[in-house]
Amino acid sequence: MERSTFLRPEVPVPDDTVNAIAEEYWEALLDAVPVLGILIGDRRRDDRIEDLSVEGETAQRATWSDLRSRAEALDETELSLVDRATRGLLIGELSEHMESIDARMAEFRYDQMDGVHSSLLTVAPQINAPAPENATALVERHRKTAGMIDQAIDRFRAGLAVGRTPPALVVARSLDQLDRYLGSPLDEDPLVTMEGPEGWDGTDAWRAELVDIVESDIRPALGRYRRVLAEELVPAARPDDKPGLCWLDDGAELYATLVRQHTSLDLDPEAVHAIGMEEATERLPREYAEVGGRLFGTSDVSEVFHRLRTDPELRYANGEEIMDDARRCLTAAKAAMGGWFGRLPVADCEIQPVPEFLAPSSPAAYYFPPAADGSRPGGYFVNVHQPETKNRFETASIAYHEAIPGHHLQLAISTELDDLPAFRKFSWSHTAYVEGWALYTERLADEMGLYATDLDRIGMLAGDAWRACRLVVDTGLHAMGWSRQQAIDFMVANAPVGLDEIAIEVDRYVAIPGQALSYKVGQREIIRLRAEAEARLGDRFDIRGFHDAVLSGAAVSLPVLAGIVEDWVVRTSGG
Repeated sequence: MERSTFLRPEVPVPDDTVNAIAEEYWEALLDAVPVLGILIGDRRRDDRIEDLSVEGETAQRATWSDLRSRAEALDETELSLVDRATRGLLIGELSEHMESIDARMAEFRYDQMDGVHSSLLTVAPQINAPAPENATALVERHRKTAGMIDQAIDRFRAGLAVGRTPPALVVARSLDQLDRYLGSPLDEDPLVTMEGPEGWDGTDAWRAELVDIVESDIRPALGRYRRVLAEELVPAARPDDKPGLCWLDDGAELYATLVRQHTSLDLDPEAVHAIGMEEATERLPREYAEVGGRLFGTSDVSEVFHRLRTDPELRYANGEEIMDDARRCLTAAKAAMGGWFGRLPVADCEIQPVPEFLAPSSPAAYYFPPAADGSRPGGYFVNVHQPETKNRFETASIAYHEAIPGHHLQLAISTELDDLPAFRKFSWSHTAYVEGWALYTERLADEMGLYATDLDRIGMLAGDAWRACRLVVDTGLHAMGWSRQQAIDFMVANAPVGLDEIAIEVDRYVAIPGQALSYKVGQREIIRLRAEAEARLGDRFDIRGFHDAVLSGAAVSLPVLAGIVEDWVVRTSGG
């Protein structure tokens, strides 16, 4: 469509090609979430902090709405396959941002997983200052951090004012994190200890300035934040028998929105619940019986579970044993991955322990992708807190999920796909693809010969059962009114995970509704696409080609992934 020529000369004419709109979106996203730029190595906004205010969100929404309208106006029939995918993903992400603002999701960011405080402290160890100008800019970001924390407090109070009460267990987890952080030595604070420019003579003065800001501004702001949680949220909090969203007036609508955002699909909670029940109570017990028979000499699943939970020989003695096993698994995976993937990541993956003040309320492991500029490798964080509660049989499947061939391989390759728009390469959206891929690779690791023993293999089953239980428990909590204890009891009966870990996990599902569904939903879709491709291609099917196709579009929605695989199948078949 021809644009009007009556625009004032100083007003540029927007370039409404899909990649131009995608670039505008990316720049606007970095404006809205400056820490994203820091993490990927785009350091132009190191001096900025996220704006959590209602006014800031209103301005962001107007930007998202304009970009979405322009993307929707593009004629899809005139676009290439890649550009059609970009347009669809762009519209989807913009819609999700607008949905989140309309649903006032910021009013819920007090939790122990994605809360404002936990995000700030989890990300801090990943931030560095490669040059003096970055160091100076990060000082300015620090000066603005207390203001962001106070904005979060305002949002929590606004939620309470309209009856959006928090689950008590979530607030308790957050208070524990805050108490551990505020009680930690200042010279070990991750907001102080970030790496500075190599050989810089201003390092000591810079670090002293960071210490001053953290001590005089940031910690007092987190102290105010803690008091609001303890004195205002706790008295209004929902008890453990009513932790799910369904107990809120707008809970059903909120849950539907979050399920759609995490899975990229409109799913019926009852149908998802039924799928989880079938996997957790019928399919997986048959596999446990087989592997348990070889490993323990019994095919009785309850006896297998009892052995896995109670045998002290299956627990670690110290944190270094956990780290040694994780390193062994990563080394083996690096050696094997070339036989299963055509494209391999350039960025390396390094193992680190989870910071101690986060560890008690953190999962067994998590991963941070590498910086795109090569300044930081991928980070596989292993939780070594209370090693006597950590299971030896889980280490391998967790390592393959979080590192290689799971998150590191997928996310590192994504950052290296230079032919895609930046928002696709560095997307934090499409949880079902990202987590579905990682769960798919837990079983792929068995095909790759990475499980050295049946003990490792039963850990793979434990991981699969754990994610199947999530389908049941997440929908149970947030759509069917389950209590915390009901959720714990179901997982105890159907997944041989440690009791302490189950409690942490259930509280995680309460904290971030819908996210737990993404693993199984995504895994099942990738398995379905692979089976269909194998059936259609026969002898022409190549596992490396399939994996390269799945990873070729970076993080995508499940419908877009199906289109990418379909195109690969057609091209491979010569159609």
